[in-house]
Amino acid sequence: MNSEFLKKLQDISGDSSLITGSSVKERKAGIWIDEPIGASAIVRPKNTKEVSQILALCNESKVEVVTHGGLTGLSQGAIANKNQLALSTELMTDIEEIDLYGRTMTTQSGVKLQTIQEVSEQNNMFFPLDLGARGSCSIGGNASTNAGGNKVIRYGMTRELILGLEAVLADGTIISSMNKMLKNNTGYDLKQLFIGSEGTLGIITKLVLRLKEKPSSENTALIACDSFEKVKKLLKHFDSGLAGSVTAFEVMWKEFYTLVTTAPAKSKPPIRQDYPYYILVEYSGFDQKIDSAHFNSLLEDGLEKDLISDAVIAKNTKERTDLWGIRDDVEQQFRLGPIKIFDVSLPINDMEAYLENSKKLFAEKWKEFHFVVFGHLADGNLHIIAGVNQDDKDSMNQIENCVYEPLRDINGSVSAEHGIGLEKLPYLNISRNEEEINLMRTLKKSLDPNNILNPGKIFN
Repeated sequence: MNSEFLKKLQDISGDSSLITGSSVKERKAGIWIDEPIGASAIVRPKNTKEVSQILALCNESKVEVVTHGGLTGLSQGAIANKNQLALSTELMTDIEEIDLYGRTMTTQSGVKLQTIQEVSEQNNMFFPLDLGARGSCSIGGNASTNAGGNKVIRYGMTRELILGLEAVLADGTIISSMNKMLKNNTGYDLKQLFIGSEGTLGIITKLVLRLKEKPSSENTALIACDSFEKVKKLLKHFDSGLAGSVTAFEVMWKEFYTLVTTAPAKSKPPIRQDYPYYILVEYSGFDQKIDSAHFNSLLEDGLEKDLISDAVIAKNTKERTDLWGIRDDVEQQFRLGPIKIFDVSLPINDMEAYLENSKKLFAEKWKEFHFVVFGHLADGNLHIIAGVNQDDKDSMNQIENCVYEPLRDINGSVSAEHGIGLEKLPYLNISRNEEEINLMRTLKKSLDPNNILNPGKIFN
């Protein structure tokens, strides 16, 4: 990346918006990644126009671009090399409009998710997307990976929460599809090309987000179950009893619950640690008194039907926060030594057999191993923490095969919400057939013929 090119970048973005030299290496490549950013330089545009000018320059100069949001991704989608330019959206932080009657927020792509949540709440509204990295991740990154999180069962993935967006193609063309309507049946829904495409088809610069009316009540309980069959029945019990309005149904297998409620973890076990399954169930409604009475009656009914072995109900905001703190304390996983983190998706009815098959493959290869499970069970998403006390490349490849291959015959997904990036690229064919992958390649070649946008990610 020569000085003439860098000077042109600087002319577009301004002196303070271009980072070069040793300052680039001061930044890490992502959450839980120790290596510094490998890019030659980092450019930080402030608006769509600057992104357009930068990409037009890069396309003409055949310079590859890796987009950076909050750098909280877990699939190595933001990894760059020394010949590539990192384009960070960190200065694109304007919230341009809130429409309380249309229930929308228009925002630049670099705004943090937590900021969007807080501004929504200040306006007595609610943005449902929620995940552990809320304070660091950007809404553009959430869109580019189609992030999931804790409330998918009720509100859907990120793509369900976006009405319109603006994106810049590889050649600098601005695609402004800033739709604010729920209904717009005029041809192709172009925003869907960019949601979940991990920055390989275009760079998202603005979004129109769907807001919801702020709930007036929160009801949360931690429940213990003694069989997976009862976990499934309990999901059906709450979902039907609340008319499809369960906000969250998070399940922790015993190994995970024990890990996050045993010192030095921050939390103490509110329910003893010898049950095989622990469920965090939540319902948001319109009236605290009425909703609490109904929620509690469902718990009592579950106890009478022997679906629930034990339960703790959050009586106030602090207790609710403490219960969620158990589920969200995922960094305790590093106490297990070298580990690999997975986010797979599969039908609920296949989960028990799938986990047994995967653990069987581990047991055939290693006498000792870690296999810790938790996740958003209601929407089919399990997170697996696996480790064999070794972190060499061959061991990690074998671990991946033990987790991913059993998904093939049940049409499961190797990525429920984190994307493919570099990490899962070899396993894409488990979840996508040849015709689908070829169509993806055709779209990539059409929109990015010079292959400058996040090249090598998702597929080669």
